[in-house]
Amino acid sequence: MSRIDDYLKKIEPSKRTQLQRVRTLAKEIVPSAEETVSYNIPTTGVNGLSQLQTHGFIVVPGPVPEGQLNAVSQAYDKAVASADTTDIVHGSTSVRVNDFVNRDRSFDPIYVHGPLLAAASELIGETFKLSAFHARSVRPHAAAQHLHQDVTRLPDGWPMVGFIFMVDEFRVDNGATRFVPGSQSLSAMPVPFERDHPHERYACGPAGSMIIFNGSVWHGHGANLTGTGRRSIQGALIRRDQVAAVDHPTRTRAETIARIGPVARDLLDL
Repeated sequence: MSRIDDYLKKIEPSKRTQLQRVRTLAKEIVPSAEETVSYNIPTTGVNGLSQLQTHGFIVVPGPVPEGQLNAVSQAYDKAVASADTTDIVHGSTSVRVNDFVNRDRSFDPIYVHGPLLAAASELIGETFKLSAFHARSVRPHAAAQHLHQDVTRLPDGWPMVGFIFMVDEFRVDNGATRFVPGSQSLSAMPVPFERDHPHERYACGPAGSMIIFNGSVWHGHGANLTGTGRRSIQGALIRRDQVAAVDHPTRTRAETIARIGPVARDLLDL
């Protein structure tokens, strides 16, 4: 019997069920990952988790096979074009479209990606849920976004893991997200570096890659120097006892519930 099995035997049944679902999915997607218990937390060891702990972000292969990326791209454009105006948020540098849980089924594997769930288990702890899941496109010729934190660290640990699925390739010239390595452990944002920081690093990758990051790390998209928008699908996992950005139990449609699996339903708190 493994250390994970021993751990699962000691916790209450409701929590055990969720962790077993996460464990099974992680094994299916990353068969070579090693299981361990770290800081009394069951963890699937995916290459790069140590970098996530140290630097606050990693770039990993996403859940969509290369041959299906074009279909995801087309589904993205269709979902954005057909979205109700109440779900569209126009920012100064980007456009966000909410409620991607209820849109095309090709987006479903993104928020249940094995490495993402392993990262959430490592940083957040035993139980977590989906807070938000939306599209975001950085406008052509947009200025760099101010560096910011999504959340501050709580006294008892990290409250959020964010993720960004690259619908398009992320490059320095098209507004790839910048991170300041290790900044999740610092106490305050330095005001003089709202847009630029001497230690910032760009998280670049081909379409289909995923950025997984600590919600407390300083980050912001770079300037898009091109004439084309740069597309992504983003979201966040949070502690189960926190209030989600979207009320998924109320908003998730019957047809969505019918098509998703048990891990997705659990993350949506259904």
